[in-house]
Amino acid sequence: MKSLCVYCGSRAGDDPMFTTAAQFIGREAARRDWRIVYGGGKLGLMGITAGAARDAGGKVFGIIPDFLVDLEGVLDGVNHTIVKTMHERKMMMFEESDAILTLPGGIGTLEEVIETLSWARLALHRKPIVVLNIDEFWSPLRALLEHIVDRGFAAPELLTDIIFVDRPEDVFPLLAKRTLEEVV
Repeated sequence: MKSLCVYCGSRAGDDPMFTTAAQFIGREAARRDWRIVYGGGKLGLMGITAGAARDAGGKVFGIIPDFLVDLEGVLDGVNHTIVKTMHERKMMMFEESDAILTLPGGIGTLEEVIETLSWARLALHRKPIVVLNIDEFWSPLRALLEHIVDRGFAAPELLTDIIFVDRPEDVFPLLAKRTLEEVV
């Protein structure tokens, strides 16, 4: 695995731990020679993650719809492409990545991870989907997914298609282990 799609907010949120985690992910991706693939903007956790990877000498690829360029800006010093629609952006981010990581974010971030999870349930991919549950930010999502399974609207495997971790330090070792298991 060499490309990590990062879904996260175009805002930094209300907890400095979110920023610290985003910086860690960007720096650690650079250290491990993983390319960060992200939504292309320079704001919020998106810009923080990509900027940390860039500043640590890492590879970064941003994908942003043209209508967001003026709203979110484009991070200087990273490769990026401008597309027409959000659908193009999401598909290209997915196609350019070997694994998916979700940090805290808003409705767009939620929609991205749910769509990717839906594709996994439909057997359209087997890419690891990791959710960084900093300070239990995504615990309501985990509870909702468990509720969906408990009420008979999804198979229990739904809960194994998405991996929740609480610490940024656990992300890359988990992905390395997952890759090793798939090779064996």
